[in-house]
Amino acid sequence: MPVKLAPSILACDFTRLGDEVSAIASAEYIHVDVMDGLFVPNISFGLPILAAAKRAAAPGQFIDVHLMITSPERYLEDFAAAGADGLTVHVESTPHLHRAVQMVRDLGKQAGVVLNPGTSLDTLRPVLADVDLVLIMSVNPGFGGQRFLPQSLERVRTVRGWLNDIGSAAELQVDGGVSAENARALADAGASVLVAGSSVFGASGAAAGLSSLRAALTQEHA
Repeated sequence: MPVKLAPSILACDFTRLGDEVSAIASAEYIHVDVMDGLFVPNISFGLPILAAAKRAAAPGQFIDVHLMITSPERYLEDFAAAGADGLTVHVESTPHLHRAVQMVRDLGKQAGVVLNPGTSLDTLRPVLADVDLVLIMSVNPGFGGQRFLPQSLERVRTVRGWLNDIGSAAELQVDGGVSAENARALADAGASVLVAGSSVFGASGAAAGLSSLRAALTQEHA
């Protein structure tokens, strides 16, 4: 199956949010990074921006909300109501990961789990069969434009193997430093969704950024 692209609107020009979202209409996902200044050392945006992005999205475009917040259970219902199609929570953000995943499912949304680069992959195992998406962070979360951590490739390979072993159809997403230079390698390692911010909303514009990533994905990885 072709790798899906998930432009992160964290990197867009918020004075032109509607136009920026329209420019990524060909992307399968819109990735929405929500940060609270506690779980990560930055504050991004919340419900109004999500709702605006949902209104500007193309029909059928998946609104993919990555919650980098403490105790995400407090806000799952609000983000679902504001337009999220999927809600992804960090294994590090709650002691009740199963409960959070089930809450997302009960809201009729796709449930995802994510972990930071320094967190053991084994923390995923208890919920691996219960989720629709696993997100491997390839930078330490909190800021856009960071450099890709190369050890993330092996983490992607490992989780892809685990998903295959249990017959899971969950998406395997990668977020952080994704670019045309590493997109093919990530796809070869087993990623099925690539989140990209700076490499999409760059100087040449979002449409060109998406085209560059898609071209890289069609090339054979040396």
